Amino acid sequence: MTLRAGREFLAIPGPTTIPDEVLRAMHRPATDIYSPAMNGMTLQLQADISRLFASSGRTYIYIGNGHGAWEAALTNVLSRGDKVLVLESGLFAAGWGKAAAGLGADVEVLPGDWQRAVRPAEVEARLRADTAGEIKAILVVQVDTASGVVNDIAAIGAAIKAAGHQALFMVDAVAALGCVEFQMDAWGVDVAMSAAQKGLMGPPGLGFVVANARARAVHDTANMRTPYWDWTAREGEQHYQKYAGTPPIHLLWALREALDMIFAEGLPAVFRRHELLAGAVSRAVEIWASGGGLRFSIPDPAQRSRTVTNVVLADGYSADALRAYCSDNCGVVLGVGLGALTGKAFRIAHMGHVNAPMVLGTLSVIEMALAALNIPHGPGGVQAAIRYLADAVPAT
Repeated sequence: MTLRAGREFLAIPGPTTIPDEVLRAMHRPATDIYSPAMNGMTLQLQADISRLFASSGRTYIYIGNGHGAWEAALTNVLSRGDKVLVLESGLFAAGWGKAAAGLGADVEVLPGDWQRAVRPAEVEARLRADTAGEIKAILVVQVDTASGVVNDIAAIGAAIKAAGHQALFMVDAVAALGCVEFQMDAWGVDVAMSAAQKGLMGPPGLGFVVANARARAVHDTANMRTPYWDWTAREGEQHYQKYAGTPPIHLLWALREALDMIFAEGLPAVFRRHELLAGAVSRAVEIWASGGGLRFSIPDPAQRSRTVTNVVLADGYSADALRAYCSDNCGVVLGVGLGALTGKAFRIAHMGHVNAPMVLGTLSVIEMALAALNIPHGPGGVQAAIRYLADAVPAT
């Protein structure tokens, strides 16, 4: 006997739950890709993506996932042999660096680890040591979903400025955009990228890159440029030029609906919702961790992401068994551990189209699994999450 009937709870950090409204928006016939209406929609989508990034820069929309947007960002501003500094804090900045190396860049990693955020002082020190200005770009993620860390992009931007270095500051906001604040211009970010399948509540298949004037000036001399990703080619007047071919019209309708939902809720409310739901998850895990069978991957609460929480099990206990119990018996799908945490950790996503019942239901099933699998844990984690939300959302 299982309790799995009903709608599955998808608690993985991408693709996230797609709202019914977004699914309905795609349920329509194809239309004329050359029509003024379609071109107008693309122009408005570009403006709205820039709004999410809080940037006056130019937005490019790609048919591709986050890895595609990585390549789009790199190839438009780098030349072969350019030195790139990767700020390590988990799996994904390192992955972006590997992509840069594969394209012909000279990649250096500023060592970090999977239990803490990037230290801005270390970034400043490395840049001050680069007296010849060899480093041409700095790569970092705002949220690394493999480790569960959030990096202080504003502080890193300030460190770059304090060092007086001219390297382009490039940020991956895939697991953050539409969930937490991003201030591209104010934080000194030159190139930022994201994708549709996480906080933006859409199906996988769209990637976004925003570039400021400094980045677009560097683009003029970059020799990694390729026809498909090239910004200049995408700045033509014809609608199809903006996508290097046929536009992904159904994905664009999905994105339009998702952005309308975000703006209708209001960005401050969206950010506060993610803050509260992340806090509820943290309260539950804190209680469970007191039993000794599990711990946070990120010890410092201030450095834990508001979009995904990574939980590491003690030696001798299987995260895969816990995930299987939750999925097979209750229809709750948790994220797998990645990299060094494969089989040792599970991830609870709380980003995008998510609310209190979804998070509390997910936490209840995890606590049920901990008990069923005899994993040592402090009791009452779900109750602690409920109490936290009750205090944070009082009756009016």
